[in-house]
Amino acid sequence: MFDLLDTEAEETEETEEAVVTAVETFDQASVPQAFSLAQNAPNPFNSNTVIRFALPQPSQVELTIYNLLGQPVAVLAQGPSAAGTFSVRWDGRDQTGRAVTSGVYLYQLRAVEYTEVRKLLLLR
Repeated sequence: MFDLLDTEAEETEETEEAVVTAVETFDQASVPQAFSLAQNAPNPFNSNTVIRFALPQPSQVELTIYNLLGQPVAVLAQGPSAAGTFSVRWDGRDQTGRAVTSGVYLYQLRAVEYTEVRKLLLLR
């Protein structure tokens, strides 16, 4: 399970489905100028970490955690999203809800015209 945080509205939505929800209204001045994927924080982490990303235009997005073998561990966000800045919390669990082991993991953001990968470190 993860929390999707809409940084514009300062609200937290807890959900079992890994779907980025659209922001219904937003100020054009606050729309990011470029795609970006920030380093997770905290890093390293123990219980949970937050991954932030920005979309300058409405996009299909997928934010996935991978192990070092390139196998998907968890899909944190998937689906259509409005432009904006978003945060997703990961609790160190796989797609079935089991806690994953300590180690280095990769997270990848894929959007219409953008792909980026970063590393994170989980310490149990």
